[in-house]
Amino acid sequence: MPDYDLLIFDWDGTLADSIGRIVDAMQHAAVACGLLPRDATQVKGIIGLGLPEAIQALYPRLSEAEVLTFRDQYAQRYIALEASPSPLFPGVAEGLELFRQAGYRLAVATGKARRGLDRVLKGHSLESFFDITRAADETRSKPHPLMLEEILAYCGVRPDRALMIGDSAFDLQMARNAGMPCVAVGYGAIELDALMAYEPVLAVERFAQLTAWLSPGEPLSSKGE
Repeated sequence: MPDYDLLIFDWDGTLADSIGRIVDAMQHAAVACGLLPRDATQVKGIIGLGLPEAIQALYPRLSEAEVLTFRDQYAQRYIALEASPSPLFPGVAEGLELFRQAGYRLAVATGKARRGLDRVLKGHSLESFFDITRAADETRSKPHPLMLEEILAYCGVRPDRALMIGDSAFDLQMARNAGMPCVAVGYGAIELDALMAYEPVLAVERFAQLTAWLSPGEPLSSKGE
C-alpha cells in the first residue's frame, strides 16, 4: 500500500468538472476585449496557472492594463456560469471522505484566486474539510513550488511523504520542483499521454482508481492506528 501522510489536490479538472466553463469564459473575455479567441486546446493548455499568468501566456503582447480588463471580463463570465458550482467528478466526494476517514491530511493547491476557491468550497459545503488550501493570488503561481512548500510547512510533512494530484503539466512540474511525488489524472484538461513525461507514480482515468490505489484491500479506518 502506498504510504503517504498528505494528499494535495488541484481543483479545476482534478476535483471539479469545470474545464468547459473555463474555456467558455476565456473565449468570451477575448471577444469582449476585441481579441481573437484561442481554441479549446490552447485554453486547456494554460489551465493551472494563475489567471494573470494564463492570460499573458495566451496573449503575451497585452499591456498590464489590458490584462486587468481581460481578467475582469473573464471573472464576470465565469461567476455567471458558476451560479451553480461546477460538479465534482464522479467518485470525488466519496473518495475524499474515505481519505479523511483513513487519516490522510488533505489540501488543495489551485490556480484559482482565493475568492473563487472560497466560493466553490462553500458551494460544495467543503469550507472546513481540508487541512489547508492555497490559491494562486496569495502565493506564487504554478509551476513554482512555493504553494506546495507552504502546505508542507503548515502540515509539518516532508515532500516524500506528500502526494500532489493534478491534471496539468503545471501541477506535475510544481510537484517535481518541490521534490514531491505526483499522480497524473487524465480526465481533466490534458490527455494522460502528455503528462507521462513527468514520471507520475500513478496515472488514472477515473478518480476511483486513485481511491483504490491508496487503500487497496485494507480497512480504511486502520490507517494510522
